[in-house]
Amino acid sequence: MSRTAFVTSGPYAPPEPVRVLTVRSADGARLHAEVHGPEQAPPVVLVHGWTCSTAFWAAQIRDLAADHRVIAYDQRGHGRSPAAPTCSTEALADDLEAVLAATLAPGERAVVAGHSMGGMTVMAAAERPGFRRHAAAVLLCSTGSSRLVAESTVVPLRPGRLRTWLTGHILGARLPLGPVTPWAMRLLKYGTMGSASTPAMVEACARIVHGCPTRVRHAWSRVLHTLDLDHGVRQLRVPTAVLVGSADRLTPPVQARALCAALPNCVDFTELPGVGHMTPVEAPERVTGKIRELAAAHLGGPQAEPQAAPQVKEGA
Repeated sequence: MSRTAFVTSGPYAPPEPVRVLTVRSADGARLHAEVHGPEQAPPVVLVHGWTCSTAFWAAQIRDLAADHRVIAYDQRGHGRSPAAPTCSTEALADDLEAVLAATLAPGERAVVAGHSMGGMTVMAAAERPGFRRHAAAVLLCSTGSSRLVAESTVVPLRPGRLRTWLTGHILGARLPLGPVTPWAMRLLKYGTMGSASTPAMVEACARIVHGCPTRVRHAWSRVLHTLDLDHGVRQLRVPTAVLVGSADRLTPPVQARALCAALPNCVDFTELPGVGHMTPVEAPERVTGKIRELAAAHLGGPQAEPQAAPQVKEGA
C-alpha cells in the first residue's frame, strides 16, 4: 500500500496545508512538515505516534486551523518522511527540536501535543534547550514512559512473562500488514480502538497504519520494547495535561496515572470511558478541546468550546 493512501473525503481526510517544508534533523534526516491556519495565530505542534502520520491528526487540524497555526510533521520513516538509519528516542528528540526551530520564530512558544510515540518524543526532548525555549504547555495523549510491553493488555492473559513475550512478538512482527480488508480492520479495532469506534474511524486508522513500511514499523517496535523515559517525565516542567482512553490496550490507564504522579506540573487528567488507544480519531472533540484549553491558558488563544462532562473522569 502507498504510504500516502489515506482516506480522501470526510472528517478523516487530511486537509491541504497552507505551507509544506522539509526539515533537516541533527543527523541529516529529512522530515516532512506542514503548516495549517493563519500565520499570526497561536501555534500548536502535533506529534503523531508509531505507524501513523500527519493524517492521523486530520480532525484536530481541520478544527484548530480556523484560529490557530497548526504545525504537524511525519516522524522519520513515517508518512512522507524517508526512513533514516537511526531509530532511537534521542533521534526523536532531535527531530522535534529541529521542527520547532524551523517553524517557530525565536522565542515563540507553542502548545505541543503528542500521541503515543509522539508523547514519548516530547518526554525524550524534555531537557533539550530548543524544546524548553518553545514549549508553553504539553498534552500527553495515550502514551507511557516505560514498561510498555509488560503493561500492554493486547494479549488477554494475566500479567507475566508469557503475556510480555507474546505481546513483544506480536507488536514487533516483521510480517507485512497487507491490504486493508474487513478482517484486518477487525484486528486493528480489537488491538487499538474502543468498541464504540465507527467503521469510518476504523478505516481511517487502518489506512494510515497499513501505509507504514514494514521495516519502519519493526525498527521502531524494538525501540518501544526497551523504552525508559521515566527521567524525561520528571524533567517535563511545563504545564502538562494527560489524556487516555479507559479501553486503551496499548498504553492502558495505569500508564497515564503513572505519568500524572511523576510529572512536576500536571495540570489535568482525563480518562475517556470506552475509548481505546486512537484517541484523536475516536474522540476528536475531546482531544481538540484539551489542546484549545491549553492554548487559551498558556498562549492566550481562543477559548475551548464547553464539553459534555458526563463523558469524562477528570482530576488534577
